[in-house]
Amino acid sequence: MCMWRFILFLISAQDVFGASSDADNTISVMEGDSVTLHISVSAIERDDQILWRFGPEDSRIAEIYKQKIPTYDSNEIFKDRLEMNNQSGSLTIKNIRIKHSGLYRVTIISNGGTSDKSFRVTVYAHLPIPNITRDFSQYSSSSSSSQNCSLVCSVLNASHVTLSWYAGISVLSSISVCDLSISLSLPLEVQYQDKNTYSCMLNNPISNMTTHLDIGEICQPYADSEQCCGSTEAVIRLVISAVVGVATVVILVDHFRSSSVGHKLRAEMSPSVP
Repeated sequence: MCMWRFILFLISAQDVFGASSDADNTISVMEGDSVTLHISVSAIERDDQILWRFGPEDSRIAEIYKQKIPTYDSNEIFKDRLEMNNQSGSLTIKNIRIKHSGLYRVTIISNGGTSDKSFRVTVYAHLPIPNITRDFSQYSSSSSSSQNCSLVCSVLNASHVTLSWYAGISVLSSISVCDLSISLSLPLEVQYQDKNTYSCMLNNPISNMTTHLDIGEICQPYADSEQCCGSTEAVIRLVISAVVGVATVVILVDHFRSSSVGHKLRAEMSPSVP
């Protein structure tokens, strides 16, 4: 089951280090944006060391030591994306991508001792627009079905999202995916004369995309479908009639040709009258 944590990304240096040193500061950000991880150091002393690490292996990614000139690890995952403030030690990740999601740790070594802080960053992809279509496969000839319109709302290649149908502001149904990037679809059945306002929303913890349902545009009475099918049937009948007509003409032509040849032969075989 997916459990979302909704957070307000307004973090100051005091906010970050106001929490327990054992707790992760959780940050959510959209792919392509920049995010800055702040620490509590107001000014770096000459002998201070600020070391940033990333991932389960605690790989070193950036550091300031004595000379106050930031150095960066050659790890390709962060190529040209890291920027360290040589006055405060804060770390900025520019044009952040999904692969940069994970745990960031900073170690501050100074004359006053050593302290550590961690940040858990989750990067979310930009959301696609939900697509609402008519689902004719759900139609049956029953009278109840003939009064209803079957719909499906779908999105492709989504992960860490929830897809929901709304009537006004009330949730009618929803489906979530936590990790894998998959296609989602969610059905809905409404009446042709329904006056409610329906919408389909795709959301993650920091953004959403919504498509509003226009019943009059998407849903048409099934009589229209019968008319469509009737038109198709009429075309088929016309084609069959044309084929039958052509075949009839060919038979008649062949018949007259045969009759003409027989008449000529009989005339040639008949004895001449003196």
